[in-house]
Amino acid sequence: MSRSLPNRVLHAVFSKVNQKRHWWEMPTVGLKALNLLSLRLDLRDMNLFDTSVPIRTHALEDPPPEALKARRPDGKWNDLNDPEMGSTGTAFTRNINPRRIKPEKPPRLYDPSPRKVSLELMTRDQFKPAVNLNVLAQAWIQFENHNWFFHGRGDPEDTMEVPLEPGDEWPESPMRVRRTVPIPAHNAPSPPSNGDRAVDYGNTETHWWDGSQIYGSCQETQNRVRAFNDGKLKLEANGRLPADPDVEGLDLTGFNENWWFGLSCLHTLFTKEHNAICDVLKRENPSWDDQRLFDTAWLINSALMAKIHTVEWTPGIVNAPALWFAMNVNWSGIFGQTLKDRFGRLGDSELFSGIMGSPQEHHGARFQLTEEFISVYRMHPLLRDDWNFYGLASGELRERREFLEVQGAHTRSFVDDHEIPDLLYSMGIEHPGKITLHNYPRALQHYTRIDGELMDLATLDILRDRERGVPRYNDFREEMRMPRVRSFEELTDNARWSEEIRRVYNNDIDKVDLQVGMYAEPLPPGFGFSDTAFRVFILMASRRLKSDRFFTADFRPEVYTQTGIDWVTHTKMKDVLLRHYPELEPALEGLPNAFLPWHRVGTDGGNGKVHHRVEGVRKALAAINA
Repeated sequence: MSRSLPNRVLHAVFSKVNQKRHWWEMPTVGLKALNLLSLRLDLRDMNLFDTSVPIRTHALEDPPPEALKARRPDGKWNDLNDPEMGSTGTAFTRNINPRRIKPEKPPRLYDPSPRKVSLELMTRDQFKPAVNLNVLAQAWIQFENHNWFFHGRGDPEDTMEVPLEPGDEWPESPMRVRRTVPIPAHNAPSPPSNGDRAVDYGNTETHWWDGSQIYGSCQETQNRVRAFNDGKLKLEANGRLPADPDVEGLDLTGFNENWWFGLSCLHTLFTKEHNAICDVLKRENPSWDDQRLFDTAWLINSALMAKIHTVEWTPGIVNAPALWFAMNVNWSGIFGQTLKDRFGRLGDSELFSGIMGSPQEHHGARFQLTEEFISVYRMHPLLRDDWNFYGLASGELRERREFLEVQGAHTRSFVDDHEIPDLLYSMGIEHPGKITLHNYPRALQHYTRIDGELMDLATLDILRDRERGVPRYNDFREEMRMPRVRSFEELTDNARWSEEIRRVYNNDIDKVDLQVGMYAEPLPPGFGFSDTAFRVFILMASRRLKSDRFFTADFRPEVYTQTGIDWVTHTKMKDVLLRHYPELEPALEGLPNAFLPWHRVGTDGGNGKVHHRVEGVRKALAAINA
């Protein structure tokens, strides 16, 4: 691909600088941000590939009228020239040249045993908290992942057999793990370097950032969750989600795999937000029918979730000024939202006025999410094993539960026994785990799915990368234009870990798995995850916005309404929480970001005034409802 002059200049400067100094070691925030821009341009030019079909530049048919100003459940017609792009069933693509993809086979697939990696390097020895975040941040990323990707469930008879070490107490030996469901081989420019036929894997969800975890990825699911009245989604009279009629213990929503109370709370919250948007749209547009109200509220709600993730969740887990600046530039541009509100866009430049409302652009590769994107979002160490639950009004600790007691088939009965503001408050004041070695939740290493299948998710995280051809740590870094690590001591500054990794990988630094390397490497200041993972985020965070017609060319009042544009632009996660649960205000008062630890209230905080304010809000709400 030919590169523009600014791209070449930035690359010439920072590629040399970064040989001696990391981007976060630049002396000013401006230089750090400029270095990040250079990295993004490099990745955009050199790490986007088509592994399915080339971009279509001319549609073979006219789009249906309903697709022009509304999303489709299956993700079709986002790109009007290439209607299948990003739709359900289409392949995950790659951030690595397809010629270099090498799905692993035995014996290398099991070298070393993924189960050994799980037990000796991943197992939580003691809980290591991420003290700059609250648990809502952990629930949020799973909430978002369920919108983005799912490989589906493989054939239970078609399994990989993971060897176990002597003395392993797993109930069967070898451990059997379902293979990922393949789809027909991609149109790679030539066979992979190992000579094997290439394989792709399909996404059961849409690839777009479209809120499919709430709205579903097919028409049938979407119809199940809709009320078909004033554009709204189904809620029970008590403001809770209805029960899934097919699976006991789960809520009815667009996607309810791996269900637990945190997801139930967030799905309820943004279902209520959708319905609140419908109320305003109905009041302003009394002639609109149910479908138009639904479609427009869906656009607004999904854009709001993308905005919260971009300018709140990401700067929360990547707590560095250069990243706050960069993510806000991504959304609003270098001159900021205030200037954009007053004068509108200053041309098409995403740098000056942000991606939102700029022209749609795929940068030479059909938009699909990538296997590497999925790999760097394996953040299971965030999950706690032990949970404390508090009363919001009193601040008192009411009960303790283990994770397995508040998930799966137990979810609805647990949530029904609690007020949702109390559950949100309990998540708001507690910390998730650090994304690091020896902090993987034990509950997920011996986890029984709701269908009865037993699995070790740490073993699965390692095995899936190998099976799908995601390179191991050093090869991954090289493909993302980062230096290889030359020793175990260079990999991690923890001497004990370096010796443990050396032993597990038989003194071969190039065998270290991507997950292990990312969890072991020292983090940039303020970061909650590795710089290696961050390279994929740099590329894909902006791509998911820039490729989406409803965030670019059609992010305009004629599609969203001006109310919708304003709703997305000026709403934060804190506003959503307080709109539906105003009694949370004392815990959130003054916080710039709802994913930071909340204020403790009531007796635990020693603040009687706060206790009375919570009680006052609750009494006022009771009077209004009466």
